[in-house]
Amino acid sequence: QVQVAESGGDLVQPGESLRLSCAASGKIYSIVTMAWYRQVPGNVREWLASINSGGVAAYADSVKGRFTISRNSAENTSDLQLNSLKPEDTAIYYCYVSARKYAGRPPGDYWGQGTQVTVSS
Repeated sequence: QVQVAESGGDLVQPGESLRLSCAASGKIYSIVTMAWYRQVPGNVREWLASINSGGVAAYADSVKGRFTISRNSAENTSDLQLNSLKPEDTAIYYCYVSARKYAGRPPGDYWGQGTQVTVSS
C-alpha cells in the first residue's frame, strides 16, 4: 500500500506564511503527480496546485501568485508554500498522490489525512 502524510498545518495571522509538507511512502514504483487540495467542512474539496514528474506545476486561480508547490522526486515529497495568508484560506489541506506500485501498471490515487490551517487574528 501507499501511505501519504501531510504536516505543517498551524494557526497563523493574516498576512503570514506557512509551509506544508507531504511525504509518500510504502510500495511505490513511481509517482506521476503530487497535488494539494483543501476543504472546508460542508464544502467540496478544492484543487489548489499540482506538480508532475517533470516538475511542471499548475495552480488554481484562487492561489496563483501566493502559493508555490515543489517536489523532491528522490524522496517522494512535496511542499506547498503558502504566502500572504487570508482568513478565507482556513481549511483542511490534503495531499494527493498518483502513484504506480508496479512498472507498467496504471497509477492509483492516494490521499493523506489532511492538516489543519487556520488563519485568524
